[in-house]
Amino acid sequence: MGFPYSEVSWSVVDGAMFIGWGSSLPAITTAISAVICLWVLVEGNRSEHKRFAKFEGK
Repeated sequence: MGFPYSEVSWSVVDGAMFIGWGSSLPAITTAISAVICLWVLVEGNRSEHKRFAKFEGK
């Protein structure tokens, strides 16, 4: 597996190189990231409600 261009310079790169192009990898990683973000938001909200209730004495 060698270098994919004829010379070692950025001048020969025409556009962006994205390994996941044409596959389902971007959708899968986006879905995983969205699930993680939602989980963090829900757990943070739950934690804040517990602390607020303790502070209010409810």
